[in-house]
Amino acid sequence: MRRILVTGGAGYIGSHTILELLLAGHEVLAVDNLSNGHAEAIHSVKRLSNCQLKLEVGDVRDRQFLDRVFSDFAPDAVIHFAGLKAVEGRAEGCRGECRKSDGLL
Repeated sequence: MRRILVTGGAGYIGSHTILELLLAGHEVLAVDNLSNGHAEAIHSVKRLSNCQLKLEVGDVRDRQFLDRVFSDFAPDAVIHFAGLKAVEGRAEGCRGECRKSDGLL
């Protein structure tokens, strides 16, 4: 069993991935800022898997938030699905956001 942190865990792809990880016996922590994801997806995964699952609401661009999550959960692996969907006309802002996500790596 591995401890796996999934960013964007309350989104469509993240929640489906978490379900499979839980069913495979892994311990999972979901991280999502809920700008595109939904807490209900986490509740559905808990119900379908009959497993414990915690959602940490926060932004992967927030270094202090990530430091706390990594310190508290100490994951063996990270699966990164967090991202902004609608970025049309925001190319310059997007470049800055991508640099902020470097902290996750």
